[in-house]
Amino acid sequence: IFEFNSSIKAFEEDVLMEGFAAAAVKGEGTAVGYDTASEQYTSRYDHDTVALAFAITEEAEEDGLYGSLAKKYVKALARSMQHTKEITAANILNNGFSSSFTGGDGKELFATNHPTGGDGDQSNELATSADFSETSLEQLLINVSKVSDDRGIPIAAQGVCLIVPTDL
Repeated sequence: IFEFNSSIKAFEEDVLMEGFAAAAVKGEGTAVGYDTASEQYTSRYDHDTVALAFAITEEAEEDGLYGSLAKKYVKALARSMQHTKEITAANILNNGFSSSFTGGDGKELFATNHPTGGDGDQSNELATSADFSETSLEQLLINVSKVSDDRGIPIAAQGVCLIVPTDL
């Protein structure tokens, strides 16, 4: 669900830009209207460095009755690193309902009151909690299609991926 981008920066920052309101019809010979775009908040993402190593004695490698231990350990280490990446990424969703993990707007990922610059609060949850069903999925897709920017202009969002835990 996430894109991979390599970066040599210590951190990344995203600035939420509030765009413009809908343009007004201008009469002939009248002045054009002006609007002001603005920055709402900045989100900063610090990169984590993960590391794990193993040591093996020369004797253990030489005495390996079942092939090279180092090769087996390298494969196990690769699995460990991949697992760490997946858990770290999944924690964005796993912690999405916790107020201890907030975004730039000060709200958890799954909140009913994400503030906007001028279009009131927006929600990315159902108005009434519901078990997963065809009806609740349809309502979620309708809600996604109605998302607008900070000035109330629809952004034409579409649901493209459904993420369901293995246990469900």
